Amino acid sequence: MSLPAAGLSHTRYPSRARNGREALHAEWTKLRTVTSTGWLLLGAAVLTIAVSIAADAAATCSSSGCQADTAKLSLTGVQAGQAIVAIIAVLAVGNEYSTGMIRITLTAMPRRLTVLAAKAALVTGLVLAAAAVGVLASVLAGRLILPGHGFTAAHGYPPLCLGNGPVLRAACGSVLYLALIALFTLGVATAVRETAVAIGLVLGLLYVFPVVTSVLGNHHWQRHLEQIGPMTAGLDIQATVDLKSLPLTPWEGLGVLALWAAGALMVGALILRFRDA
Repeated sequence: MSLPAAGLSHTRYPSRARNGREALHAEWTKLRTVTSTGWLLLGAAVLTIAVSIAADAAATCSSSGCQADTAKLSLTGVQAGQAIVAIIAVLAVGNEYSTGMIRITLTAMPRRLTVLAAKAALVTGLVLAAAAVGVLASVLAGRLILPGHGFTAAHGYPPLCLGNGPVLRAACGSVLYLALIALFTLGVATAVRETAVAIGLVLGLLYVFPVVTSVLGNHHWQRHLEQIGPMTAGLDIQATVDLKSLPLTPWEGLGVLALWAAGALMVGALILRFRDA
């Protein structure tokens, strides 16, 4: 009796691996054949670069000196690009619910968590690629533009260089930040299912903390909100100067965003697993 059982246990693992590959292939086909996916990825990169260039062009440093974090300044566009990243992640789920295709998907692939994992892997990979382009171009733009606005070595601002540890951390961290925003949004969209509601909820959660923090007069509560907000905490990864004044260290801040993403994905996975499509 033990031999058939052993045989079944050996065949179960290849089946799961095959299901995973099939789910990845199916999700890749969906994303690849939707025209908006490519345009949105391009838009995320372009908007990130454009806003970063605008921020660089607007900044000045006089001969008397200035206080600025040039790496963070050059990555300002990440705050704008994340909105398009959120839309990309929402549409990866919302389109199927709005058209009713999700029923076909879950009929063909009954392992619902495998489907969600495939969506998460592909959305993350695509966002990482677009984010890398946007972030690297933004750093390059800062290196070229800022010296002409007074941010020179004479004023204590050497040209931005990825060979500089803090600048490299800020750049790589910004790429990871956008990937985590995508995962956070994917989890929310899976739980909510409504495209417009999911986008509004995600953008609200991202931007409401900075708004509330700016109007609060209590410094103690301001610091706490900055520590727990997904955007305010996550963007600490971009800081390269005066780190002791931050509510969290750069990697702790990114860790807070990772917790938001993990929590959203967990809730989305549970709802997907136990609620009808």
